[in-house]
Amino acid sequence: MPIWFDENDYETVAAACERLIPRDEASGAPGATAAEVARYVDQLLGAFTFDPPRIWAGGPFSGRHGGDAGFENWIRLRPLDERAWRTRIEGSRGDPERERNGPVIGLQERYRSGLVALGRDFVSVDGTEQDRRLDAVAELKAMLYEHACEGMYGDPVYGGNAGGCGWAFIQFDGDMQPRGYTDAEVEEAGGAS
Repeated sequence: MPIWFDENDYETVAAACERLIPRDEASGAPGATAAEVARYVDQLLGAFTFDPPRIWAGGPFSGRHGGDAGFENWIRLRPLDERAWRTRIEGSRGDPERERNGPVIGLQERYRSGLVALGRDFVSVDGTEQDRRLDAVAELKAMLYEHACEGMYGDPVYGGNAGGCGWAFIQFDGDMQPRGYTDAEVEEAGGAS
């Protein structure tokens, strides 16, 4: 269930992301759909529907390789950080504190207007038409590609890279702490100096 998007917009973002980062059968590369990058974008845009906001994951360990799953403990934002992130995501909304450098159109509004331009029927049209529509909304396409890459290869706690599939494809182990070292690894490192 989407956090910020409605169902149609969520499906549109998912389809658009798959056009930008498609699955490649020949190489086995997972596409944006497999990595659930639309969920990443949705969680980013809806970060302030959570308390604390889902901006910065905790730590120091993810729990994937031992230690506590600290990434699930989201860090509270300081007031200045919250204002900056709200401005980035929600826009300035006429708030003088958010408009110190002038009005800001936030990511939410940029996505809303871009999705309107893609059309409510984006999911049902063929790939060639989807590509044509994405090309016609260059700002959305560029922003969506950036967020799709973040969702493809970022830490799964932020909503994308489902099951670490993006990391697995590029042979990145992800966070490895607290892996520890064997006695042989410690001795080998000590002998190399």
